Amino acid sequence: MIRPPLSTKARSLPELSKPSADSIWSVTRQLMPYLWPQDQGLRLRVLGAVLCLIIAKAANLSVPLLYKQAVDALSVSQPAIVVVPVALIAGYGLVRLLSSLFNELRDWVFSRVEQYAMRRMGLQVFNHLHSLSMRYHLGRKTGGVTRGMGRGTRAIEVILYALFFTLIPTLVEIALVMGILWHLFGVSYALVILLTIVVYLGWTFTVTEWRTRFYRAMNEAENDTNTRAIDSLLNYETVKYFGNEALEARRYDEALTRYQEAAIISQGSMSLLNVGQALIISAGLITLMIKAAQGIAAGQMTVGDFVLVNTYLLQLYQPLNVFGMLYRQIRQAVTDMDKIFELLQEKRDVADLPDAPTLQVQGGEVRFDQVYFGYDPRRPILQGVSFTIPAGRTLAVVGQSGAGKSTLSRLLFRFYDIEQGCILIDGQNIRQVTQASVRQAIGIVPQDTVLFNDTIYYNIAYGRPGATREEVEQAARLAHIHPFIMAMPDGYDTVVGERGLKLSGGEKQRVAIARTILKDPAILVFDEATSALDSHSEREIQANLREVSQGRTTLIIAHRLSTIIDADQILVMQAGEVVEQGTHSELLQRRGLYFQMWQRQQGEAAERMPQTATDLQPDTADPGLLP
Repeated sequence: MIRPPLSTKARSLPELSKPSADSIWSVTRQLMPYLWPQDQGLRLRVLGAVLCLIIAKAANLSVPLLYKQAVDALSVSQPAIVVVPVALIAGYGLVRLLSSLFNELRDWVFSRVEQYAMRRMGLQVFNHLHSLSMRYHLGRKTGGVTRGMGRGTRAIEVILYALFFTLIPTLVEIALVMGILWHLFGVSYALVILLTIVVYLGWTFTVTEWRTRFYRAMNEAENDTNTRAIDSLLNYETVKYFGNEALEARRYDEALTRYQEAAIISQGSMSLLNVGQALIISAGLITLMIKAAQGIAAGQMTVGDFVLVNTYLLQLYQPLNVFGMLYRQIRQAVTDMDKIFELLQEKRDVADLPDAPTLQVQGGEVRFDQVYFGYDPRRPILQGVSFTIPAGRTLAVVGQSGAGKSTLSRLLFRFYDIEQGCILIDGQNIRQVTQASVRQAIGIVPQDTVLFNDTIYYNIAYGRPGATREEVEQAARLAHIHPFIMAMPDGYDTVVGERGLKLSGGEKQRVAIARTILKDPAILVFDEATSALDSHSEREIQANLREVSQGRTTLIIAHRLSTIIDADQILVMQAGEVVEQGTHSELLQRRGLYFQMWQRQQGEAAERMPQTATDLQPDTADPGLLP
């Protein structure tokens, strides 16, 4: 059973756009709906995570103070006071435990919000990709797109968690520590920490911005590597046919080499950044420890004060080190999200009008009225094509390759918008109704059938998610594939492989026919639907298709004329124009282009089967019309 797609209508999120100058704050503003979702339970989790964060930071700041008091108490010689350090040490251990406990609790509470954000972003990009036109998908690089989607989606987790639950709290903690040291020991200690942090942040920002170009180059090289690998594996048979394994390995190694060089440069720049950060922190640490030691020597500070300064500095060292790492991660995450922003910026060539109604199908009449179209403005495909398929009737379209036959079906499905004219279904312009309702009303069996890498049952049931098993099997019977399926060891649970490569061309075509039969549309399109079948199977399926198309408006795009002689009307196309129209008999009598095509195909058939003239099927020859 196929589950219906996840609905996004109830909790829709704003469209994202690419941030100007890759601004972290621009990205952050756009991600706010994910950090503060509409779901009340998730909002409570955000508040709970913030509360856990506050408690953890408060405990963390208390640790050095308790440690100082314990050390000072131990420095006193009277043994009667030994009880006091025990309590302080116990308190010291307790607050450290609380800090760790509430940090982990914060992560656990916030994890559902993180995963929600990643799921919603991934779904938004996925839906947007499916909303783009055929023109985009014919030119995309699948490997690069999927890799970019994966990295960009994971980058959301980095930005949300690192920015709001680590980076900002770390800055607050640094400010509080500076205030404590200023209060206890004077402004000079706070100024040393401030200077250290300013230099540290300046170095981190400058070097990180500089090395972003190397990280982006590494990403692009990785995308190219992934694209080449997927493209080569999808064309496995072609590689084998021409014995080009070495060529594919060489091209893949070239991509890997580019990634290797980019990764080495990126790692080298990161090492430079880390060394500089460690040097700055060490200089600040040494300066403050020398001042604290001088204070003890002058009798102005106790050993506990020295320990307090040292502990706070060590406690700050880790957040500062993490801060540098987090800034790099956030900067890299913004770079990773570039691909997602680019995808979301892709314009929809075909879009529904605002508040477009759904198509109301009554009989299924199809009409093309003076349709002009070209995939490229410099090369027109259709030039003023007009025809009508009455409801419940069958129209066949024939012509040489490149005449524009298959373009008709793409335009009917509204994969592209036409330049001039209009296409009507039951008198409704398909550009003024929703695309989903138009496609729901049409079923197609394409020439090149591509199946999902799933079971045969899934691929047939895809025609109507939610159909019962009996309905799926009945569709398979009408397509004459049920016996073949049952003869397989796993039956309907047989996995067809990538793009259906485990099945023959004829078997894939039968699955596609069964899938369309299950959809039960008002309008049928057969685009060379039996081209991959042998003559015996073709005759069987043609009979089934005639039965299935009874009462439905049917468009047949064919090359083999013998398959469409029973059509109510036949259009002959040449160079994007309708040059002849009529029934099979009428077109033969005119002795025009259709007649020439018929003669040529009959001659080719005679060459393949030269035994006798009686080998021709009874319905494929009309002795009174042949010359």
